[in-house]
Amino acid sequence: MAVGQKPSSAETFVLAGLNGHGETSHTGLNDTVQNHTADHQSSGRARVASDMRYKCAAYVLALRPWSFSASLTPVALGSALAYKLEGSVDLVILMVCAVAVLVVHGAGNLVNTYYDFSKGIDHKKSDDRTLVDEILAPQDVVMFGALLYSLGCLCATLLYFLSTLRMEHLALIYFGGLSSSFLYTGGIGLKYVALGDVVILITFGPLAVMFAHAVQVGYLSVLPLVYAVPLALNTEAILHSNNTRDMDSDKQAGIVTLAILIGPTLSYILFNLLLFVPYVLFCILATHYTISMALPLLTLPMAFPLERQFRSQCYSKIPQKTAKLNLLMGLFYVFGIILAPQGSLPLL
Repeated sequence: MAVGQKPSSAETFVLAGLNGHGETSHTGLNDTVQNHTADHQSSGRARVASDMRYKCAAYVLALRPWSFSASLTPVALGSALAYKLEGSVDLVILMVCAVAVLVVHGAGNLVNTYYDFSKGIDHKKSDDRTLVDEILAPQDVVMFGALLYSLGCLCATLLYFLSTLRMEHLALIYFGGLSSSFLYTGGIGLKYVALGDVVILITFGPLAVMFAHAVQVGYLSVLPLVYAVPLALNTEAILHSNNTRDMDSDKQAGIVTLAILIGPTLSYILFNLLLFVPYVLFCILATHYTISMALPLLTLPMAFPLERQFRSQCYSKIPQKTAKLNLLMGLFYVFGIILAPQGSLPLL
């Protein structure tokens, strides 16, 4: 700039940034930029963390964790029966077995979610709106289900090395349960042709109890089949109440369930049988064998409100409440077996 010439606005800006030694001072500007960048990065990290938490919560809800009592109590029951026979339980085998059954159950729930959505059964008023509300994408559900099935197979492999049960027996029970969890709604879709109740009655009753018992003792036995009956009936009550609640939407979607076939009145009668017959069996065991079998009767007061709600056709929360009853009754049943004096129970 020539001497005596008025500086331009741009030059004034540059000159203003010079200190007394002719060096540029960027302190204020740099602090502002750095603070803005730090705030932006912090906001981005918080947003990513929030999205991750939301996604994880969505995956957990898609598993329908309130239904897991139907898979955990049979494992506990089978292990308790093994304890009465062998006098001890391998805790590592118990944990691996529980994880195996749990992840297959969760994968089956995801398969159910996917096929119910793809067939147009789930809608805005459905209990499970994971895909309807676009909380997860269909491919997310498929990938998560495949991951859980793979984890279940890994657990089955570990059980082969941990247990003395023959490989063919282990594979027969495990893959029988895995296939049932998929075919309930996937493939031929047994749920849609009124066979879902049979699948649940077998899978979450005798099959799961036998699996947990066999990996502990190392052989197959009819014992778990007998002791699984009360638990299997009560577990079926969860599914039946769910299908009764969804009768109208299932009819519109063109699928057939047992609840649709027999109608509301017989569905009410069947629900009562599934709910109260186990208590009759516990009374027989308590009066003829050991008083410890009366422990499950402590949950009887929880059953009467369920009967009244079903009779009033207030179905909305009955499946969840029945699942809670199933968990508590199953735990008391397990404690009753463990506390029973040696030789006081039939076949034990």
